[in-house]
Amino acid sequence: MIEHCQLSERRACTLVGLSRDAYRNPAASSASNTALAAAIKEVALQRRRWGYRLIGDFLRPKHGANHKRVWRLYKELGLQVRKRRKKKSGNCRVPLVAARYLNQTWSMDFTSDALDNGRRIKCLVVADDYSHECVQIATDFGMGAQYVTRLLDDAARFRGYPQAIRTDNGPEFTARAFLAWTQQHDIQHILIQPGRPMQNGYIESLNDTLRDECLNENVFETLRQARELLSRWRDDYNQIRPHSSCQRMPPALFAAKMRQQEASSANSNNAEQAVGTTRLPTAQGCGQAAGPLPELPPLQTDALCVDGHTPTAAAHTPLAPPT
Repeated sequence: MIEHCQLSERRACTLVGLSRDAYRNPAASSASNTALAAAIKEVALQRRRWGYRLIGDFLRPKHGANHKRVWRLYKELGLQVRKRRKKKSGNCRVPLVAARYLNQTWSMDFTSDALDNGRRIKCLVVADDYSHECVQIATDFGMGAQYVTRLLDDAARFRGYPQAIRTDNGPEFTARAFLAWTQQHDIQHILIQPGRPMQNGYIESLNDTLRDECLNENVFETLRQARELLSRWRDDYNQIRPHSSCQRMPPALFAAKMRQQEASSANSNNAEQAVGTTRLPTAQGCGQAAGPLPELPPLQTDALCVDGHTPTAAAHTPLAPPT
């Protein structure tokens, strides 16, 4: 503008709204911004369905950048995740009861996909409502009730059985074999209302993430390849991918932190109980627990005096006031 329009520096900066100091001393790109931009681009190419917030949470432990700085570089690089339009449901939304500890409630549901040859496959997805971990994910051409119970037994060997399981009204979850399994392990079976998938929102959200980041991004040629990729995605989801509901950390790390807090809380409670039952020394010896004090015998009115005689009535007569 200064060269083509023959304007002074002051006039040109005023027209474009730029200070003269910024014009004379343009900000140079720092080395940290260059490294962060390269890391953002690398993660965005590897994980195409991750937005700037998820990339920022993933890079924060190493680069220490906040979400505003990540968004600025993300925008300068021209990166953008294509948003898929979702169908709006006319059903009313029902709030879920949030779990308060691990293994309180598991949610599970089926999702489907197809191999390269067109054959359909079913995927069973199980999640912990508290830690948002993907407890189990399995795929096959068909799954019955006994197949599902065997998968749940395999998952329970490492983390124990839940107190409750939330499912829809599918035939695999209403079969006699599945109901007998829940009664055998004393598990409460929570069935959502028919046509109300929002009542099982935790697993529906996980299924959307699974489809968006794994099923839609890969083409499965064989069932074995599908199982390997799903198992790899499950490990990545639990161990690496930050979760917004887990204090911006991976679900497995969040679950380990909660277990450590529960263990320390249990140890402190045991210490308090031990202090409450401290043993005190007694006349018979040490090592006996402290108990209530023995009751004193009632006062005997006919007790002997110091000289060995029984007190008389005159001895108990109160003194007359002085005249």
